[in-house]
Amino acid sequence: MKKISVVLISGMVLALAAVVLAQDDDYDSVAALSFVVLKDYNGKPVRNASVVLHPVNKKGKQERGGIELKADADGKCYFDGIPYGKLRIQVLATGFQTFGQDYEINQPKLTITVKMQRPQGQYSIYTDKQNDTKKDETPPANDSAKPKQ
Repeated sequence: MKKISVVLISGMVLALAAVVLAQDDDYDSVAALSFVVLKDYNGKPVRNASVVLHPVNKKGKQERGGIELKADADGKCYFDGIPYGKLRIQVLATGFQTFGQDYEINQPKLTITVKMQRPQGQYSIYTDKQNDTKKDETPPANDSAKPKQ
């Protein structure tokens, strides 16, 4: 009878140890993320940029929920406790193109530097750049265009 209780107790201790170790693995599988948001053309910080973090599932689809951070005057923000896995990061700032990219979070500390770009010119199918004349140019005189009398 004593052997059974010793085996039972030692089995319970091993099970408890396994639960504690499993909890430690869950604790280790979160990351601390630091963000630095800079202007692409001069490297100066972008203050008050919004950094939005969205979890992404294994199929590559963005899941519901997310976290929004605000960059300080030095263009920096920080968040601790992001679970390992794929994360979609979007950065929005007034006067800059929206930045978006997916990252694989797989280490305890990660610093992500985002270089924001100025807006690009837009293209339209309604403008014809080839046939536009410059303001300095005057169309060549064409005698055939004048009505004959």
